[in-house]
Amino acid sequence: MAEQAPVRWWAARSRWQQLALTILFGAIAALGHAPFSLPILTLVGLALGFAVFAASQTPAQALWRGLALGTGYFAVSLNWIVEPFLVDVARHGWMAPFALVFLASGLSLFWGAAFWGAYRLRAGVLGLAVLLAGAEMLRAYVFTGFPWAMPAYVLVDSITGQLAAVVGSHGLNLLLFCGVAACAIAGRHKVFVALGIVATTAVLWPVPQSDLALDGPVVRLVQPNAPQHQKWDPALMPVFFQRGLAATKAGPVRPDLIVWPETAVPVALNYADSTLAAMSDAASGVPVVFGVNRFDGERIYNSAGVLASDGSVSQIYDKHHLVPFGEYIPLGDMLARIGIHGMAARNGQGFSAGPGPELLDLGALGRALPLICYEVVFPQDVLSVSERPDFLLQLTNDAWFGNFSGPYQHLQQARMRAIETGLPLIRAANTGVSAVVDPKGRLTAQLPLNTAGHLDAILPSAQPQTLYARSGDLPLGGGLVMITILLLWRSRVNSD
Repeated sequence: MAEQAPVRWWAARSRWQQLALTILFGAIAALGHAPFSLPILTLVGLALGFAVFAASQTPAQALWRGLALGTGYFAVSLNWIVEPFLVDVARHGWMAPFALVFLASGLSLFWGAAFWGAYRLRAGVLGLAVLLAGAEMLRAYVFTGFPWAMPAYVLVDSITGQLAAVVGSHGLNLLLFCGVAACAIAGRHKVFVALGIVATTAVLWPVPQSDLALDGPVVRLVQPNAPQHQKWDPALMPVFFQRGLAATKAGPVRPDLIVWPETAVPVALNYADSTLAAMSDAASGVPVVFGVNRFDGERIYNSAGVLASDGSVSQIYDKHHLVPFGEYIPLGDMLARIGIHGMAARNGQGFSAGPGPELLDLGALGRALPLICYEVVFPQDVLSVSERPDFLLQLTNDAWFGNFSGPYQHLQQARMRAIETGLPLIRAANTGVSAVVDPKGRLTAQLPLNTAGHLDAILPSAQPQTLYARSGDLPLGGGLVMITILLLWRSRVNSD
């Protein structure tokens, strides 16, 4: 009878109380993400959500519980989404609450569909784990994808997170959900009690730290710390640029590479001859990778350039995975007439997408895969180059994301890309956190948020190519589809 007490307690709640509690369980699950970084609460919140699913009595009930769990989860984990709208309150502030509500409820549709499908297929909580992993994979791909705050990211500091090198973040989602399912039904069978204990231990067990490399190429990360509401102020732009120059020529260390963050150059590349000459003089022959906007006819690109030792711009990469409603607006010219613009774009259509990922040849340091801003949150983008890079290079302006959760979550996801690929990662951020990450996702050096200055750090060596880097998401995606088909077939057989 003791085992039935929670069920009786839950059944005694009103429908609205059950809905509110399910939203709360989702909010608790989100506390595994930075800056809270309490992964055990992700396990607890999701386990409660899975238990709520197990108590569902109709498909509609399962659907609404999945929507409620997802809404609570995404509302907390994506609370930073209001920050870009507050940079220019007069222009965009009215959209801030709508952005959070619509984004959280919209992404919860993926979770609601998984809950509904698991109930209709009579798949139980283990089947729900499979379908929810599939839903999270779809979230990373459909409508250009938005995989921010995947549950797997809470594992980046745990020993379990190292499995991303084998199965990727989507595979980690599946493992996490299976562990959650075991916790949700642990009271029914001893074997699930054991599995629940294993899952909890795996989430909490930290990655062993190793000694830092004592030799290797030295990279200097420049962090001008330009708040977004001041970044393009004509009176302050020279101040931030001078900060970058001072950091570039600072001694006594002579680095092998200097990296400026996204859009750190205050003028468009087309008109930047004198600006780049000042940067080249400050660098004294050291190559500089810098973020800049550039024009090509009527098109505008968010780009990364390489300033060679002779002062010439030797290579250009144009960001290809743009932020919807941030860097461009679908039907932008039409929507601009009613005051809807992209956050980072000054006109209707905003930025244009580059042709795709490509490598930058940085001489003795090897070849780098440039990732501008949120391109780093897409595992498929990092794996889409034909040749393996020597390291990952992220240029970002996290001033858009505020000072609470956004910048730290962005760094958390960048670290997971390092684990997946077995490659070190260099991250130059306008306001921080600028950092160097080793191939196991560990921070070897970092410059705190909202700090102006520079960071000199040794670039860690790459590890052998990981299994996930060779296979990508196709094997797991195909496996999830096959399991779903088997669940559908079993459900139809049983119904007959």
